[in-house]
Amino acid sequence: MAAMARACSGLQYPDRFYAAASYAGFDESPKSSSKAIRSRFSDEAALLLYGLYQQATVGRCNVPEPSSWHAIEKSKWKSWNGLGNMAPVEAMRLFVKILEEEEPGWYSRVSGFVPEPEPVLDVQINNDPKAEAVNENGNSIPEIKIVSTENGTLPQTQDKDVLVEGLGSIVVYDQWISPPVSGLRPKARYEHGAAVIQDKMYIFGGNHNGRYLNDLHVLDLRSWAWTKPEAKTQSLESPPEKLTPCAGHSLISWENRLLSIAGHTKDPSEAIQVRVFDVQTSTWSTLKTYGKPPVSRGGQSVTLVGTSLVIFGGQDAKRTLLNDLHILDLETLTWDEIDAVGAPPSPRSDHAAAVHAERYLLIFGGGSHATCFNDLHVLDLQAMEWSRPTQQGDIPTPRAGHAGVTVGENWFIVGGGDNKNGVSETVVLNMSTLVWSVVTSVQGRVPIASEGISLVVSSYGGEDILVAFGGYNGRYTNEVNVLKPSHKSTLQSKMTETSVPDSVSAVHNITNRDVESEFEGTQEGKIREIVMDNIESENLKNKSEQTNELIATLKAEKEELESSLSKEKIHSLQLKQEFADAENRNSELYKELQSVRSQLAAEQSRCFKLEVNVVELRQKLQTMETLQKELDLLQRQKAASEEALRAKQKQGSGGVWGWLAGSPPPEEA
Repeated sequence: MAAMARACSGLQYPDRFYAAASYAGFDESPKSSSKAIRSRFSDEAALLLYGLYQQATVGRCNVPEPSSWHAIEKSKWKSWNGLGNMAPVEAMRLFVKILEEEEPGWYSRVSGFVPEPEPVLDVQINNDPKAEAVNENGNSIPEIKIVSTENGTLPQTQDKDVLVEGLGSIVVYDQWISPPVSGLRPKARYEHGAAVIQDKMYIFGGNHNGRYLNDLHVLDLRSWAWTKPEAKTQSLESPPEKLTPCAGHSLISWENRLLSIAGHTKDPSEAIQVRVFDVQTSTWSTLKTYGKPPVSRGGQSVTLVGTSLVIFGGQDAKRTLLNDLHILDLETLTWDEIDAVGAPPSPRSDHAAAVHAERYLLIFGGGSHATCFNDLHVLDLQAMEWSRPTQQGDIPTPRAGHAGVTVGENWFIVGGGDNKNGVSETVVLNMSTLVWSVVTSVQGRVPIASEGISLVVSSYGGEDILVAFGGYNGRYTNEVNVLKPSHKSTLQSKMTETSVPDSVSAVHNITNRDVESEFEGTQEGKIREIVMDNIESENLKNKSEQTNELIATLKAEKEELESSLSKEKIHSLQLKQEFADAENRNSELYKELQSVRSQLAAEQSRCFKLEVNVVELRQKLQTMETLQKELDLLQRQKAASEEALRAKQKQGSGGVWGWLAGSPPPEEA
């Protein structure tokens, strides 16, 4: 059967807030009497409404803490002070949302406010003939269609505030539902990457039956339609290199681009690879980085902190578990290995990580080869120091393969397993108080209770929505599930410190008779009276003017910040251009250096040959000198021999002629 659900916006803020405050009894109307208020709100909602009203109309709590003897005023003060620096505009919206959760039909019953007509959307609901349609005053809400799975069902949700969004999709507070998606769904998988850019969820890679994937799919979070873009690969090689299939990687959105970091592959590289997908050109490319990159791995956590990526842990290609810490600066594209002080988490993979206040990195859970963890570690990114704080509240069971996203100061964790069963609870951690609480729980073997699941956060109409996809719990899944966190669940941990039972106990123990006489009746009436007593009523018109002035101031500050941001972006682009120019000059100088080195090597070789020739010539010269000396000696010997010969000849010639002349030969001595 089909029913019609009406979405009503009516008045805009701040008028809508003042209408809600008037309806709740925060004025001098008859509805502000104690009897009317006692029968309207739950204990937790009463305290929360009071604190939000004060935050919206007065601002941050600057009054001193009341004495413990005045338990009523102290409970009010704790409720208000627990909101910290929350903006008045946000407090207004939260006030209205809490009221809508307590009384879904409040707006149509406000006297003097007539809602504007809204378009009617068809919503598929249960075929149960007993189901009723939502009427205009919000008195009746139909059952939501039960989402069936193979071995279980997501819980049936009733008596919840139902919102109509997108094309007939339903979001119920604090319950997982399966929206009606269209288009060709991706192949079932786990250990994939997921990220959101401009209301579109991108799914890349993953593992199916032990086979790594490299496909990219897009889910429009407004129309809930799947598409598959024609992705190209940018490469200098011909033909272009194919995109490597991977699983256990991390997908991060950065400046309208997707960054795929690390991951297990069939043929792993030595170091982590960072791939970039440009959503405008649908092109994949490899990011060129500098410095020493970490060893390749999968199952690590990658967290975007400002303009840097913080990588922790994982498992390398040899199945060695890691607990090292690395940072990639996205401005300079330089890797840096961090040696933090303190005791780091034990080596692990498939854990979850989040950043709080742009300073603290939180690591939760994960697993080794034999066990799973539920410990919480915090790294101070300024001091680079590890610590292990004490967890409070409903501490989650050990798990690995879970996914997490942050909404403000709240960290939502879904899925995971302990090597035996999937985890059925969706939990939230307030990162300021480190208090855990359970948001919801599912039954049976459903996709939400899966390992290797992905979780992203998106927004619609200024409100947050969690979207889960895929996973493995005995079978691979490609289901999409959606959860809209209520503001009570996101603020629940803040109210832990100001719990109502403690206030009630204090009220019973005080000796102030005037207070006891003021709170007569049942215990529940006393709790509600704490919130509604002594609330100063003010003129709605004056509050509206003050809020308008506040909004104008915020708009001016926003414009100034946007102008500063624009200037910073321009300066950043100039620095990037200068860096690119410097890199080009460096490349040219390096080429010239290589050329000079080549010429120098050639000259050195030539000089070496000349030195060899000189040595050979010197040896020949020495040989020639020796020969010359021998030649001179021989010439002298020859001259002496010739002289002796001539003397002999002369002597012999004189004797013959003398004999012929009759002269006697000379006497010999």
